[in-house]
Amino acid sequence: MPLNFSTSRKPLTSFALAGLADIVLLLLIFFLLTSSFIPQFGIRVNLPRVEAGAPTQARYVTVVITEDGRFYVEQQQVAREDLLSTLRTVKGDRNTLVLRADRKATVEQFAYVASTAKALGMTILMATERPDVSPRR
Repeated sequence: MPLNFSTSRKPLTSFALAGLADIVLLLLIFFLLTSSFIPQFGIRVNLPRVEAGAPTQARYVTVVITEDGRFYVEQQQVAREDLLSTLRTVKGDRNTLVLRADRKATVEQFAYVASTAKALGMTILMATERPDVSPRR
């Protein structure tokens, strides 16, 4: 006796995309939120490593000192003697300066940027990298 596996129901010919649209929307939101936390800086410097750091505010002016002593304000190269006027121009209502100095930058260069920022009434934060340490048990 042969077995009959046929059924009287019609095969499903339409597919609901509502579930797929929800998943794509959630993935889009996830990637948008996580990508905004990764700052992309165009000028590469080797930052010094420290154990703890201060949180930065959302509104700040970035100054970079490269290994060979060049100054960049908001990713635009600036001569040392023009640093004060450039900072005064880009400052606006921001009152925090984040200094990203290469490890090989001199203390004199850091002091020059810090004194210029203090003359404009700005708070100075030094950007550093946290060392890769494993948690202590």
